[in-house]
Amino acid sequence: MDPDPASGFESGFESGRHPRSSDASPRHDGWVQPILTARSVRKVYRTGLQEVEALRCIDVDLRPGEFVTIMGPSGHGKTTLLNCLSGLDEIDEGTVTLDGQDVHRQSDAKRTAQRADRMGFVFQNFNLLPVFSAVENAELPLLAKGTRPKEARSQALAMLGRVGLEHRARHRPAEMSGGEQQRVAIARALVARPAIVWADEPTGNLDSHNAAEILRVLHEVNAEGQAVVLVTHDRAIGLSGQRMLLVRDGRITFDGRPSDAPR
Repeated sequence: MDPDPASGFESGFESGRHPRSSDASPRHDGWVQPILTARSVRKVYRTGLQEVEALRCIDVDLRPGEFVTIMGPSGHGKTTLLNCLSGLDEIDEGTVTLDGQDVHRQSDAKRTAQRADRMGFVFQNFNLLPVFSAVENAELPLLAKGTRPKEARSQALAMLGRVGLEHRARHRPAEMSGGEQQRVAIARALVARPAIVWADEPTGNLDSHNAAEILRVLHEVNAEGQAVVLVTHDRAIGLSGQRMLLVRDGRITFDGRPSDAPR
């Protein structure tokens, strides 16, 4: 369940207040070298003879430490945009560069390694491995990067503590609530300190209390310098970022301060 903007959130969402990083203005107002750049990106889905243009001529930059929210009607390309920018989905035209490297012209192995090293992902449906405990799920990105098991376990436990789940470290997903599972997913996404955290409707299945906890952690790591890109349908959550992208019919129709975004 999405938090209700009219009722206000706990932990900084009461009465319309939104938690923000210390820099309340969009950082893209002052020029900083982008960490990720997309130019003329086009994505087409094909079913038989039918083609659906999911993304059309997308141009966007992401700079270090930004908190960007992506909003727009259902089915208009928000998740597709996130997946194409992060390299999870292929594109049909254009370029996406991360740290100066073309994401979509790399081999699958190199792209996977780049994602493991530079990105973290949070999904609405958690995507935890059911046979692993919370700490085993959380340490996976570190093990994939070659971190020694003992050190990976220590860092994973510390990150679970940060999201308030150290007491649930040995429990498997089926033994935890939805809010707890999402916090494990957050811990997994953040444990390797990625440069970019991609979050696709991370509060969509949560009540207002758990949604506020997820957003609190995301804003905390953003304040420490990690970029966060968050897809949401909830305007109150969208307003909590430094910058908002509005997506309609596969195009970015607005890119700027959330307070200036059309309703």
